[in-house]
Amino acid sequence: MQDDKIRWNTKYKTLPMPTHVSKVLQNYVTDATVGRALDIACGQGRNTVFLAEQGFHVDAVDISEVALSYIENMAGVTTICADLDAYEFTNTYDLIVNVNYLDRALIPNIKAALNSGGIIIFETFVEAEGKGFHQPSNAAYLLHVNELLEMFREFEVIYYEEKIDENLRGEKVKIASLVARKS
Repeated sequence: MQDDKIRWNTKYKTLPMPTHVSKVLQNYVTDATVGRALDIACGQGRNTVFLAEQGFHVDAVDISEVALSYIENMAGVTTICADLDAYEFTNTYDLIVNVNYLDRALIPNIKAALNSGGIIIFETFVEAEGKGFHQPSNAAYLLHVNELLEMFREFEVIYYEEKIDENLRGEKVKIASLVARKS
């Protein structure tokens, strides 16, 4: 945990991070009942701030206290500095957001923490074939084609897409986006 915390604190101090709200979140936030939300691996809180502005009370979880410092005093936001490898979901939520983060071991916890009728908005990187794609260096952080859809197969899928996009540095990436409702 300590190595991950140091690595992420350093990244947040030195590298440009996304500041725009996730498009899939903007487009589908109205499908969720305004109430409690969880932003997993929230970083500097670009999606957390948006959710709070929409009236949600947001639990914002990240390993980096540097990242969380950007939102720690914001109304409607509870910051939680935690290693997601060991984090226990103690609340239930009307909306869970997971953007640019993948830990397959969390999927059962995410499902259990979502209220009946609650919405999951999940977007992260997919394996890409061919030249010119930027991908995380650890293959464990990449989805397989249609894997995200399969992970939430018992949910009502509202939106699903796998597409080629661009990251902050203008590099080509492949991402999967899912919006689904728990029965």
